[in-house]
Amino acid sequence: MQHPVGSPLPPPHQPGHGPALGWSPAAHHPGPPQGPAPLPPPAPGYPVAPRQAPHPGPGPAPHPGSGPAPHQPAAAAPVPDTTGHVPLPPGGPVAVPSVPPATAAAPDPTTTTLAVLLIGPAGAGKTSVAKYWADHRRVPTAHISLDDVREWVRSGFADPQTGWNEHSEAQYRLARRTCGFSARNFLANGISCILDDAVFPDRPVVGLGGWKRHVGPGLLPVVLLPGLDIVLERNAERSGNRRLTDEEVARIHGRMAGWYGSGLPIIDNSQLDIPETAHLLDEVLSRSIASPPSW
Repeated sequence: MQHPVGSPLPPPHQPGHGPALGWSPAAHHPGPPQGPAPLPPPAPGYPVAPRQAPHPGPGPAPHPGSGPAPHQPAAAAPVPDTTGHVPLPPGGPVAVPSVPPATAAAPDPTTTTLAVLLIGPAGAGKTSVAKYWADHRRVPTAHISLDDVREWVRSGFADPQTGWNEHSEAQYRLARRTCGFSARNFLANGISCILDDAVFPDRPVVGLGGWKRHVGPGLLPVVLLPGLDIVLERNAERSGNRRLTDEEVARIHGRMAGWYGSGLPIIDNSQLDIPETAHLLDEVLSRSIASPPSW
């Protein structure tokens, strides 16, 4: 008898015996697949969990008196969180720097954890000086610009250039409070902060009181006030909503002159570049630490 090519031959049948051991008719006459279907190959780039074996059903109950029940393996312990957790000290008001004794050397502001507020009109170079000062410190230092934080608002941004109203004031207050919250948290974790803002001496709503309330009495304010011609020149290099009209720049600069006689340290950086201004800022801060200004 002929068999199809490739089909296995059945073992010889012996009289008085059944089919030979080890041979299954299913091998010769394939039927429906037995057991679980094979898994398709995994898609590239996606991990595939290993296939779980079917859970066995409950076995027969042990006969009374037949001995203890078989040992059941203990449940696996939960896997600990491998991402870890870094506790952070909560931020609090920044305290006034401790005044060194008269016999001690002048404090080094480059290695001291400080909170500094750099004040000045548009075009005074506040942001450029603050960034340079923060970049070249020997201790961790953060720079926070109120204008940057205020402009986090995208839809519904109240541009002060279109007129100071309740919306622009509310967004200013919110930005200042956010800056203060950030500064307190940085300081609590050993990171100095330098903030910059155009604080007017004749406007209590945007005055120093809010900064002291949100950061703390240890905040050290310094005024950056170059000449009007320098401010106008720098403003002309700006673009977008950061650029003001010459009339507005002159008006703001005139109001900033009210800081003279306030007791706050003032730096005239008309003839100084950014590194020179940052170096002078360190000297001013050293004197402010030794004798904190009253404000």
